[in-house]
Amino acid sequence: MAVNTHISQTAIDFQGLAELRRASNKDGNDAETMRQVAGQFESLFINMMLKSMRQASLGDGLFDSSQSDMYRDIADQQMAMDLSARGGLGLQEVILRQLTGNKENKDINSELGSRSYSVDTIKTRSKLEVVETTVAEKQAMVTKSKAVETVATQMDLIFDSPESFIQKLWPMAKQAAEKLGVAPEVILSQAALETGWGKHVIKDVNGQSSHNLFNIKADSRWQGDFVTKGTLEYRDGVAAKEQAKFRSYDSYQQSFNDYVNFLQTQPRYQDALKQTANPDKFIEGLHKAGYATDPTYSDKIKRIMRSDTLAQLSQSSGYS
Repeated sequence: MAVNTHISQTAIDFQGLAELRRASNKDGNDAETMRQVAGQFESLFINMMLKSMRQASLGDGLFDSSQSDMYRDIADQQMAMDLSARGGLGLQEVILRQLTGNKENKDINSELGSRSYSVDTIKTRSKLEVVETTVAEKQAMVTKSKAVETVATQMDLIFDSPESFIQKLWPMAKQAAEKLGVAPEVILSQAALETGWGKHVIKDVNGQSSHNLFNIKADSRWQGDFVTKGTLEYRDGVAAKEQAKFRSYDSYQQSFNDYVNFLQTQPRYQDALKQTANPDKFIEGLHKAGYATDPTYSDKIKRIMRSDTLAQLSQSSGYS
């Protein structure tokens, strides 16, 4: 729903509330002014929700700072304002009814006064309407809250650089590495090669991410969701394009979990798992066992492991 253009629509413009206050003093209980007040309240609530979600993170990132935190807070404030301007969580309408309650009550009393209802009938009808409205509003709020949480989560896992790829996936990679007995850098290097540092994670026909960081294929043993995608395979040293099915997950955490399970349950990877203390031997073992058909697969992963980005990460005390 439209919001009066006199009210600030950017998080860094501090004149909006002052303009709203002047409009309120001038127009009294003007409907448009009241709607803008309700929108401000809803925007505040959404921002608080986003802030709580941020605080529930696994820990500070390698590249976090007070400056990045400040800009992230401004971005969250702007997101809250934009969501509220587009309908938000439905709180705006609830708050608006509370702010204009007196006028609506008078209209209802006027309507009831023109009809011959008993007092008990009126009370019963009012209570039922309130209960039905409250339940519907709460259901709508829960649905929209989940949608906002999903959007925020997706935004938080957009990889715009190798640094953000490492920073956001490191906690999950570390957990997977501990289960396999290998260094986290090794797992992240393989995921980086498979997905182009997270920029080319396979998507379905609707553009939804498969969250498949290791491009594990969906063969007859896989009972979950899958995505069909063109791939380049090498047969007898000759590259050829093929269509293949790849596993699809609900989150990147599930991708890491399945990667660990995939290696530990496949007999052909048992020799590689015996070489986890030596990253080069481990990667070579996976390659030799047939993890990928690219003849230079293990060499490419080893080059990523020795890149400056991962070297700096290994030396950081925050990721020891």
